[in-house]
Amino acid sequence: MFVLGIDPGLTRCGFGLVEGSFEGVESFRAVRAGTIETAPDLPVELRLRQLHVELAALLVEMKPEAVVVERVFYQRNAKTAIPVAQASGVAIALAGTGDVAVRQFTAQEVKLAVTGYGAASKSQVQGMVARLCGLSDVPKPADAADALALAIAYFMIVRVERRYPVDTRA
Repeated sequence: MFVLGIDPGLTRCGFGLVEGSFEGVESFRAVRAGTIETAPDLPVELRLRQLHVELAALLVEMKPEAVVVERVFYQRNAKTAIPVAQASGVAIALAGTGDVAVRQFTAQEVKLAVTGYGAASKSQVQGMVARLCGLSDVPKPADAADALALAIAYFMIVRVERRYPVDTRA
């Protein structure tokens, strides 16, 4: 199964495609990772359009079976939270129109799933991404590594959800 992680951002949006499964040993393969960058001096609508076009092309090319977008949970600065939320909305809408499963996880949920510790440092998460994918180096830039972590978190979280279904009748 292929899962595309997206670390949303208006200036730099990370993406990472991971191949994995829910069966047997945890084994992941980082297929591709990188960033989409937009020029900060362009109007917001042109930057969002560029992000839309490039993410749409990635979805067509990669054909993921699920897309995971980092949930904007808490930002100290509204000036940074708003563009991140806008980029997140573009990614979620595109994945939704492609009839692809879409999930959102907070940074803390990703840290917990990937490292086993919800307050892990960025470098600890990136180190585990490299280790779980059998990479000799931490993926760069950080946004790409974070996107790979989102995809890996999908496998970890869904595996647990399948093993321990929630009874909603209560």
